[in-house]
Amino acid sequence: MNNRAYFYANGKRKTSVATVRLYAAGKGDITVNGMTLREWADTDDIFRRALVALEEVGGKKDYDLVIITKGGGKSAQADAIKLGIARALVKKDGTFREQMKKSSLLTRDSRTKERKKPGLHGARRTPQFSKR
Repeated sequence: MNNRAYFYANGKRKTSVATVRLYAAGKGDITVNGMTLREWADTDDIFRRALVALEEVGGKKDYDLVIITKGGGKSAQADAIKLGIARALVKKDGTFREQMKKSSLLTRDSRTKERKKPGLHGARRTPQFSKR
């Protein structure tokens, strides 16, 4: 796969980052961190969530994907993969853009963990009140 032309995109969610290489003429092989997607995904939910963008354009068997994920947990990584695949598909074919926008697959979920504030146990958790 190293000599073939590909489309490259990044996807992010929380602290997870997924780098996606989309090979146009493929057989549907998807590898994540050196494993197949089925081996990498613990549950069916994570498996399905990662492939939403491919199902949207109906191209599960048309492309090969090589994905590297770092940071966060499996759930956030799956969402990062989803965004990365959507961005790579739009780079390959601009006509997919409107379809992806309608399904809100090109929007990055910007929610991250709120920082801890001084004097509190967490972001908002206050110490227990003691009258005496």
